[in-house]
Amino acid sequence: MSTTHNPQLVCVTGASGCIGSWLVHLLLLRGYSVHATLQNLKDESETKHLEDLEGADARLRLFQIDLLDYDSIVPAVTGCAGVFHVASPCIVDPVQDPERDLLDPAIKGTINVLTAAKEAGVQRVVVTSSISAMIPNPNWPANVVRNEECWTDIDYCKKKGLWYSISKTLAEKAAWDFAKEKGLDVVVINPGTVMGPVFPPRINASMQMLLKLLQGCSETFEDVFIGVVHFKDVALAHILVYENKSATGRHFCAEAIARYSDYVAKAAELFPQYNVPRSVEDTQPDLVRAKDGAKKLMNLGLEFIPMEQILKDAVEDLKKKGYIS
Repeated sequence: MSTTHNPQLVCVTGASGCIGSWLVHLLLLRGYSVHATLQNLKDESETKHLEDLEGADARLRLFQIDLLDYDSIVPAVTGCAGVFHVASPCIVDPVQDPERDLLDPAIKGTINVLTAAKEAGVQRVVVTSSISAMIPNPNWPANVVRNEECWTDIDYCKKKGLWYSISKTLAEKAAWDFAKEKGLDVVVINPGTVMGPVFPPRINASMQMLLKLLQGCSETFEDVFIGVVHFKDVALAHILVYENKSATGRHFCAEAIARYSDYVAKAAELFPQYNVPRSVEDTQPDLVRAKDGAKKLMNLGLEFIPMEQILKDAVEDLKKKGYIS
C-alpha cells in the first residue's frame, strides 16, 4: 500500500502528558506538523496547553484515541512519516487490576500503534520506554555500570508488586518483537526520573515524587531510581534518534547514573527551606555511578542539563503551580 507522506508530518501519542507536550512543543519549534493524540478532546486539561503552544494554530491537529481501539489510532498516523509512541499509563502506586490498568494499555496499545504505523507506511517509530524496563535487576553484576543491555527482572518485580516496571518491560519487548517480525524501523528511549517545568496543569509521577520529598518523605525508591533527566532533554532525545538514521536500539536517557541517596542529598543542599530529609539510607550500593551513562545519546550530540538545574527548574514549577509555597 503506497501512501504519500509529508516528511515534516509526525504523530505523537500521549501528547497531552508531561513528556508528550514537551515533545510536541520542540517538534513545532523545528517546523514539523504534528498529529497529537489524547484521551478526551472535550477535556481542557488535555487540550488547552497544546493549543497554546507556538506554531499550534497552523501545524497541530488533535486526535482522540483509545490505545485498545485500533480503528481509533489509524486516522492519527495516516500520512505521517514518523510516529512517537509516548502514551502509556504511568501508575506507580498499587493498582487494583494490573492487567486492566497497566498491562493491557501498555502492551496491546503499543502493538496497536505499531500495527497502524506499519499499515500506514510510517518510516520510523520512536517508542518511549523507561528505566523501569532496565531496573530492577538484582542479577546485574555489582561492579558493572548499568547500560542498555540491562533488562528488568520480571519475576523479581512480580514478587514485589512492581506492576509499572512489568508493564514497561513487556511493552518494550513487544515493540522489539514486532519490529523484527514485521520489518518496522523502531528505536527506543529509556528515560530516567523525568522532572522540570511541565505544560499540562497536572504533574506526573516523577514530579509527585519530588513533591513528597520536599514534604519530608523518606522513602528510598531503590527499585525505580537510576538518575534524573529534564523534560526538555527527554523530548530532544526523541527527536535526535528520530532524525539520526544511524541511531538504533535502546537509549538510556538521564543526565548521569546516580543513586536515590545522591539525589536526596542534592535536594537537601539546594532547598534547606523545605522538609527534605537531611539524608536517606543508601539502599542502592550496587548501582555504580556514571557521568556518561547516556553515552549513546551524548554521541548524538545531546548535552544534558545537570541535576542541580533540573531540580531548580522543577521546584520553581511546583511553586508556580501552587503545590508548594
